Amino acid sequence: MRMDPDAATIPDRIRADLQNQADPEFRTRIAEYCGHEDDRFLGVRTPVVREISVRYFKEVKPLGIDRIIDLCETLLEIRLSEHRTIAFDWSFRCRRQYRPDHFDVLERWLEVYVDGWASCDDLCTHALGDFVLQYPEFIPRVKEWSRSDNRWLRRACAVTFIYGARRGKNLEHVFQVADALLTDPDDTVQKGYGWMLKVASKTYEDEVFEYVMHNKAAMPRTALRYAIEKMPEELQRQAMKRE
Repeated sequence: MRMDPDAATIPDRIRADLQNQADPEFRTRIAEYCGHEDDRFLGVRTPVVREISVRYFKEVKPLGIDRIIDLCETLLEIRLSEHRTIAFDWSFRCRRQYRPDHFDVLERWLEVYVDGWASCDDLCTHALGDFVLQYPEFIPRVKEWSRSDNRWLRRACAVTFIYGARRGKNLEHVFQVADALLTDPDDTVQKGYGWMLKVASKTYEDEVFEYVMHNKAAMPRTALRYAIEKMPEELQRQAMKRE
Protein backbone atom coordinates (compact mmCIF):
# COMPACT_ATOMS: atom_id res chain seq x y z
CA MET A 1 0.00 0.00 0.00
CA ARG A 2 1.36 3.40 -1.03
CA MET A 3 2.22 5.77 1.81
CA ASP A 4 0.43 9.09 2.08
CA PRO A 5 2.62 11.78 0.40
CA ASP A 6 2.61 13.93 3.55
CA ALA A 7 3.77 10.97 5.63
CA ALA A 8 6.58 10.26 3.19
CA THR A 9 8.05 13.69 3.91
CA ILE A 10 8.22 13.12 7.65
CA PRO A 11 11.79 11.74 7.78
CA ASP A 12 13.07 14.81 5.93
CA ARG A 13 11.12 17.12 8.22
CA ILE A 14 12.49 15.32 11.27
CA ARG A 15 16.00 15.61 9.92
CA ALA A 16 15.60 19.35 9.44
CA ASP A 17 14.15 19.83 12.95
CA LEU A 18 16.97 17.85 14.50
CA GLN A 19 19.61 19.73 12.53
CA ASN A 20 18.20 23.01 13.78
CA GLN A 21 18.65 21.80 17.36
CA ALA A 22 22.17 20.44 16.93
CA ASP A 23 24.89 21.58 19.33
CA PRO A 24 28.44 20.78 18.09
CA GLU A 25 29.93 21.00 21.59
CA PHE A 26 27.36 18.57 22.98
CA ARG A 27 27.96 16.28 19.99
CA THR A 28 31.60 15.96 20.96
CA ARG A 29 30.77 15.25 24.61
CA ILE A 30 28.10 12.64 23.90
CA ALA A 31 30.32 10.92 21.34
CA GLU A 32 33.10 10.61 23.92
CA TYR A 33 30.64 9.30 26.52
CA CYS A 34 29.25 6.65 24.17
CA GLY A 35 32.65 5.75 22.74
CA HIS A 36 31.91 6.77 19.14
CA GLU A 37 33.11 9.23 16.55
CA ASP A 38 31.35 12.61 16.35
CA ASP A 39 29.90 11.85 12.92
CA ARG A 40 27.42 9.38 14.40
CA PHE A 41 25.65 12.18 16.25
CA LEU A 42 24.05 15.49 15.38
CA GLY A 43 24.43 16.66 18.95
CA VAL A 44 20.77 17.07 19.96
CA ARG A 45 19.99 16.61 23.64
CA THR A 46 17.82 13.61 24.47
CA PRO A 47 14.81 15.53 25.87
CA VAL A 48 14.65 17.50 22.62
CA VAL A 49 14.87 14.31 20.55
CA ARG A 50 12.07 12.78 22.62
CA GLU A 51 9.90 15.86 22.16
CA ILE A 52 10.37 15.73 18.38
CA SER A 53 9.61 12.00 18.43
CA VAL A 54 6.35 12.50 20.32
CA ARG A 55 5.29 15.38 18.11
CA TYR A 56 5.76 13.47 14.87
CA PHE A 57 4.32 10.26 16.23
CA LYS A 58 0.98 12.02 16.48
CA GLU A 59 1.11 12.33 12.71
CA VAL A 60 2.18 8.78 11.95
CA LYS A 61 0.08 6.93 14.55
CA PRO A 62 -3.01 6.67 12.30
CA LEU A 63 -0.94 4.95 9.61
CA GLY A 64 -0.64 1.69 11.58
CA ILE A 65 2.40 -0.31 12.57
CA ASP A 66 3.55 -1.55 9.17
CA ARG A 67 3.73 1.90 7.59
CA ILE A 68 5.35 3.22 10.76
CA ILE A 69 7.99 0.49 10.54
CA ASP A 70 8.72 1.57 6.97
CA LEU A 71 9.28 5.12 8.23
CA CYS A 72 11.48 3.76 11.03
CA GLU A 73 13.58 1.97 8.42
CA THR A 74 14.06 5.25 6.57
CA LEU A 75 15.18 6.93 9.78
CA LEU A 76 17.51 4.08 10.69
CA GLU A 77 19.16 4.12 7.28
CA ILE A 78 20.37 7.66 8.01
CA ARG A 79 22.61 6.06 10.67
CA LEU A 80 22.63 8.95 13.09
CA SER A 81 21.94 8.38 16.77
CA GLU A 82 19.06 10.85 17.07
CA HIS A 83 17.15 9.35 14.14
CA ARG A 84 17.67 5.87 15.57
CA THR A 85 16.30 7.01 18.93
CA ILE A 86 13.11 8.17 17.24
CA ALA A 87 12.77 4.94 15.24
CA PHE A 88 13.17 2.78 18.35
CA ASP A 89 10.75 5.02 20.27
CA TRP A 90 8.08 4.71 17.57
CA SER A 91 8.48 0.93 17.45
CA PHE A 92 7.81 0.77 21.19
CA ARG A 93 4.81 3.09 20.93
CA CYS A 94 3.31 0.56 18.47
CA ARG A 95 3.67 -2.33 20.93
CA ARG A 96 -0.07 -3.00 21.15
CA GLN A 97 -0.01 -3.81 17.45
CA TYR A 98 2.90 -6.29 17.56
CA ARG A 99 2.48 -9.50 15.62
CA PRO A 100 4.77 -12.54 15.71
CA ASP A 101 6.34 -11.62 12.37
CA HIS A 102 7.63 -8.37 13.86
CA PHE A 103 10.31 -10.30 15.73
CA ASP A 104 12.28 -10.65 12.50
CA VAL A 105 12.16 -6.87 12.06
CA LEU A 106 13.37 -6.14 15.58
CA GLU A 107 16.08 -8.77 15.41
CA ARG A 108 17.35 -7.39 12.10
CA TRP A 109 17.45 -3.88 13.55
CA LEU A 110 19.54 -5.25 16.40
CA GLU A 111 21.97 -6.89 14.00
CA VAL A 112 22.21 -4.05 11.48
CA TYR A 113 21.67 -0.78 13.33
CA VAL A 114 22.84 -1.31 16.91
CA ASP A 115 26.47 -0.30 17.30
CA GLY A 116 26.91 0.42 20.99
CA TRP A 117 25.57 -0.12 24.49
CA ALA A 118 23.20 2.86 24.35
CA SER A 119 21.39 1.79 21.20
CA CYS A 120 21.36 -1.84 22.36
CA ASP A 121 19.71 -0.92 25.64
CA ASP A 122 17.26 1.49 24.00
CA LEU A 123 15.89 -1.18 21.67
CA CYS A 124 16.06 -4.12 24.06
CA THR A 125 14.67 -2.63 27.28
CA HIS A 126 11.63 -1.29 25.42
CA ALA A 127 10.46 -2.77 22.11
CA LEU A 128 12.16 -6.16 22.29
CA GLY A 129 11.49 -6.54 26.01
CA ASP A 130 7.79 -5.94 25.54
CA PHE A 131 7.69 -8.22 22.51
CA VAL A 132 9.02 -11.27 24.34
CA LEU A 133 6.54 -10.72 27.16
CA GLN A 134 3.73 -10.79 24.62
CA TYR A 135 5.22 -13.67 22.62
CA PRO A 136 7.28 -15.86 24.96
CA GLU A 137 7.60 -18.49 22.23
CA PHE A 138 10.40 -16.30 20.87
CA ILE A 139 12.46 -16.50 24.07
CA PRO A 140 14.55 -19.41 22.73
CA ARG A 141 15.57 -17.26 19.76
CA VAL A 142 16.64 -14.48 22.11
CA LYS A 143 18.72 -16.95 24.08
CA GLU A 144 20.52 -17.98 20.90
CA TRP A 145 22.12 -14.53 20.87
CA SER A 146 24.27 -15.61 23.83
CA ARG A 147 26.39 -17.60 21.35
CA SER A 148 26.82 -14.78 18.85
CA ASP A 149 30.20 -13.35 17.88
CA ASN A 150 28.52 -9.93 18.04
CA ARG A 151 28.91 -8.58 21.56
CA TRP A 152 25.83 -6.38 21.21
CA LEU A 153 23.69 -9.43 20.50
CA ARG A 154 25.16 -11.13 23.56
CA ARG A 155 24.42 -8.05 25.67
CA ALA A 156 20.94 -7.91 24.11
CA CYS A 157 20.34 -11.49 25.21
CA ALA A 158 20.46 -10.22 28.80
CA VAL A 159 19.02 -6.72 28.65
CA THR A 160 15.96 -7.86 26.69
CA PHE A 161 14.83 -9.61 29.89
CA ILE A 162 15.11 -6.46 31.99
CA TYR A 163 11.69 -5.28 30.81
CA GLY A 164 10.07 -8.43 32.19
CA ALA A 165 12.27 -8.52 35.29
CA ARG A 166 11.00 -5.07 36.25
CA ARG A 167 7.55 -6.61 36.26
CA GLY A 168 8.56 -9.69 38.26
CA LYS A 169 8.49 -11.95 35.21
CA ASN A 170 10.72 -14.62 33.65
CA LEU A 171 13.05 -15.25 36.59
CA GLU A 172 13.89 -18.72 35.29
CA HIS A 173 15.00 -17.20 31.98
CA VAL A 174 17.03 -14.55 33.78
CA PHE A 175 19.07 -17.25 35.49
CA GLN A 176 19.43 -19.31 32.30
CA VAL A 177 20.74 -16.29 30.41
CA ALA A 178 23.11 -15.45 33.27
CA ASP A 179 24.38 -19.02 33.11
CA ALA A 180 24.99 -18.73 29.37
CA LEU A 181 26.89 -15.44 29.74
CA LEU A 182 28.50 -16.12 33.10
CA THR A 183 32.14 -16.08 31.99
CA ASP A 184 31.79 -13.90 28.90
CA PRO A 185 35.07 -11.94 28.57
CA ASP A 186 33.46 -8.73 27.28
CA ASP A 187 32.83 -6.17 30.02
CA THR A 188 29.80 -4.69 28.22
CA VAL A 189 28.21 -8.14 28.27
CA GLN A 190 29.16 -8.63 31.92
CA LYS A 191 27.54 -5.30 32.79
CA GLY A 192 24.47 -6.29 30.80
CA TYR A 193 23.75 -9.55 32.57
CA GLY A 194 24.77 -8.05 35.91
CA TRP A 195 22.22 -5.29 35.32
CA MET A 196 19.60 -7.91 34.48
CA LEU A 197 20.28 -9.70 37.78
CA LYS A 198 20.18 -6.41 39.69
CA VAL A 199 16.73 -5.59 38.31
CA ALA A 200 15.49 -9.10 39.13
CA SER A 201 16.81 -8.74 42.68
CA LYS A 202 14.31 -5.98 43.40
CA THR A 203 11.55 -8.60 43.35
CA TYR A 204 13.55 -11.76 44.03
CA GLU A 205 16.37 -10.67 46.31
CA ASP A 206 16.80 -14.03 48.04
CA GLU A 207 16.86 -15.98 44.79
CA VAL A 208 19.33 -13.65 43.09
CA PHE A 209 21.57 -13.57 46.17
CA GLU A 210 21.59 -17.36 46.25
CA TYR A 211 22.46 -17.42 42.54
CA VAL A 212 25.31 -14.95 43.05
CA MET A 213 26.74 -16.84 46.01
CA HIS A 214 26.59 -20.11 44.08
CA ASN A 215 28.34 -18.63 41.04
CA LYS A 216 30.59 -15.89 42.43
CA ALA A 217 33.77 -17.92 42.04
CA ALA A 218 33.29 -17.92 38.27
CA MET A 219 31.42 -14.62 37.86
CA PRO A 220 33.59 -11.66 36.79
CA ARG A 221 33.74 -8.97 39.48
CA THR A 222 32.17 -6.45 37.10
CA ALA A 223 29.04 -8.57 36.72
CA LEU A 224 29.01 -9.37 40.42
CA ARG A 225 29.11 -5.71 41.46
CA TYR A 226 26.26 -4.85 39.14
CA ALA A 227 24.15 -7.79 40.33
CA ILE A 228 24.35 -6.93 44.05
CA GLU A 229 24.26 -3.14 43.77
CA LYS A 230 20.75 -2.75 45.22
CA MET A 231 21.09 -5.38 47.92
CA PRO A 232 21.56 -4.55 51.63
CA GLU A 233 25.15 -3.80 52.62
CA GLU A 234 25.52 -7.01 54.61
CA LEU A 235 24.56 -9.13 51.58
CA GLN A 236 26.96 -7.10 49.43
CA ARG A 237 29.80 -7.78 51.86
CA GLN A 238 29.07 -11.49 51.82
CA ALA A 239 28.94 -11.60 48.05
CA MET A 240 32.16 -9.60 47.59
CA LYS A 241 34.12 -11.55 50.20
CA ARG A 242 36.79 -13.64 48.54
CA GLU A 243 36.83 -17.26 49.62
